[in-house]
Amino acid sequence: MGATKVVILAGGMGTRLREETEYKPKPMVEIGGRPILWHIMKLYAHHGFKQFVICLGYKGDAIRDYFLSYETRNRDFTVRLGCRELEIHGKNHTEDGWSVTLADTGEKTLTGGRIKRIEKYVAGERFMATYGDGVADLDIGRLLAFHQKQGKLATVTAVRPSSRYGELAIDQGVVRSFREKPQVQEGWINGGFFVFEPGVFDLIVKEQESIEEGLLLRLVEREQLAVYQHDSFWQCMDTYREMELLNSLWDSGRAPWRVDRKDMGLARELRNGGRRGGAD
Repeated sequence: MGATKVVILAGGMGTRLREETEYKPKPMVEIGGRPILWHIMKLYAHHGFKQFVICLGYKGDAIRDYFLSYETRNRDFTVRLGCRELEIHGKNHTEDGWSVTLADTGEKTLTGGRIKRIEKYVAGERFMATYGDGVADLDIGRLLAFHQKQGKLATVTAVRPSSRYGELAIDQGVVRSFREKPQVQEGWINGGFFVFEPGVFDLIVKEQESIEEGLLLRLVEREQLAVYQHDSFWQCMDTYREMELLNSLWDSGRAPWRVDRKDMGLARELRNGGRRGGAD
């Protein structure tokens, strides 16, 4: 079995964050001068998972352009005008070894369909997946080990946020029921950070359905959805207020999801309009 790949859902329109998403996809909205997508990828890479499949949709070209120009954005280089020669100097970033597949999954495709459309890129193997708008101080290695021990088709990470999304009813390590966005004040909710076996593709019956209203419900019916309970930091970026909260945590040096102190300093420079110079 090859290295476990990470699928990131980055195609939604982010209508509740219209102040930012009118001009860019939500995963490209910045925290500390870096897209939240970068922060999510840094978490996985920190735990040794560096092969990514990004599901593109709304304004996907912004994400394409970001990665196509990543080396020239983050490293010193010499360009020789009049020809196509480009010489990269030194090592100005810590993302060496990342493999990023950018997959067009349709502008209006729902999340279940986006997962279905990238099946060919995970090659019949176990893969991880998450939404492109949430960060956590999650130990990805422990999550994967937990999933392997449970022997289920899928594992979802349950979290305790300050607002309600999809509520999970948990019994003996298995999800027994799932309700999307109930009006409740207590309980665990769907925080993303999934682990999936290739058999889940057989349970995605149509592209125009969300993961929450399709795949997860079918897994629950079959008692094939395990739950990893994460009782520490998790925060999505669904509104402008939440974007400001995440930026304030980063800028204050108290970002619980930060995995690389050096990267935090560099990102703060970018946010403040500073320049990066020289190689390490």
